[in-house]
Amino acid sequence: MTTLNQMTGIARKSAGLLLAALLFACTTATPYQPNIAGQKVSGGYSDNRLAADRYEVSFEGNTLTSRERVESYLLYRAAELTIDSGYTWFRLVDHTTEAEREIYVDRYPRVISPYGPYYDYWRPHWSYYTASGWVMWHPYGSSRFWADDMDGRTVEKFRAYAEIRMGKGTMPGNGDRVFDARKVMADIGPTIERPAGG
Repeated sequence: MTTLNQMTGIARKSAGLLLAALLFACTTATPYQPNIAGQKVSGGYSDNRLAADRYEVSFEGNTLTSRERVESYLLYRAAELTIDSGYTWFRLVDHTTEAEREIYVDRYPRVISPYGPYYDYWRPHWSYYTASGWVMWHPYGSSRFWADDMDGRTVEKFRAYAEIRMGKGTMPGNGDRVFDARKVMADIGPTIERPAGG
């Protein structure tokens, strides 16, 4: 018979594993994977066939995924679709990369103390040197500091889209938007990171 203490222990272990999984998902750039809701790490590729030789392709990264990675993975997916469809090269008919930026501003940054609410509003103070000499700064004082009592950060997410047209035989030589699919896969393939355990 399971005791209350055993059930509590099981619940704590389960919560710990869930927290570890969430932390892992929050600290990993999007790997090369299909974009399916509810994955361990968000983002990935999506594609939609428009005709026998045309696709819409996209790759969406999370906030830890660089623009370069998003665009490289989009190109790799386009090459993969080209080979899988029996073609040898593809042309980017249309291509765009979007950036979603969110700016977070924390006014009056402070330390949250584990010692109780009495310490919650504690913030450091320091001195800095100006032409007039040393100036003492404290968040409760009247003088303003360079940061104006604010801490700001920008978070970016990138998503790249392309429409591709695939072909066989000799590649057209007119333009830089035509790619040999096997060469793309050979060049970008070694940099591809796939999901853990996949």
